[in-house]
Amino acid sequence: MTEDRPAPAAPARDLTAGLARVLIIDDHPLFRKGARLLLEPESGFTVVGEASSGAEGLQLAATLETDLILLDLHMAEMDGLETLKRLRHANPDARVVMLTVSDQEQDLVTALRTGASGYLLKDTEPEDLLVQLHQVLEGRLVLSESLTEHLMRAVCREQEPTPIERAGLTEREAEILQGVAEGQSNKHIARSLGITEGTVKVHMKHLLRKLGLRSRVEAAVWAVEQQHPRG
Repeated sequence: MTEDRPAPAAPARDLTAGLARVLIIDDHPLFRKGARLLLEPESGFTVVGEASSGAEGLQLAATLETDLILLDLHMAEMDGLETLKRLRHANPDARVVMLTVSDQEQDLVTALRTGASGYLLKDTEPEDLLVQLHQVLEGRLVLSESLTEHLMRAVCREQEPTPIERAGLTEREAEILQGVAEGQSNKHIARSLGITEGTVKVHMKHLLRKLGLRSRVEAAVWAVEQQHPRG
């Protein structure tokens, strides 16, 4: 007579399979708790770790498998931007979203340049936040709507020519720019300065780069406007 043995237990089901793994780095316990409650499995996320500082966040990011990291900007000792920089170096595959109260243009631009996949304000509606975080996982860059104008201003400002006092033109480049403003040809400029036409072309290339301009015509118009600014 064989002895009845209990059937082997079924392997535990992985309740987090298919969910996006999230790490929260924020020095406010109340915010971390609220974010954890929002990012429940029903929303497609699971929080795999919390950190109250940038240093702690880096340690967790090095040991946990994460798909998404929510990162505060203003934290003691190591701020969010420095933490972001180190995260991009140590964990380049994880998508990092800045979640902050700062709507400062410089913070926004620096975060995006450093590799953030999004920049969202903490007053974002919870439902909208979930939608945007899913968009990040799809490879999109997300931004709070109120910050769009800040980003546009920054882009437009970068496209403006560099002021001559900050361009660092050499004396020779400034002389050539003056000749261009007066409508002189490269040959005429070369003759007046006692240099070759090829040298003038090399200087032109350098001064265009320094001023953030694309052509000789732009340089001529810009130089004239600098001398006779419109009121």
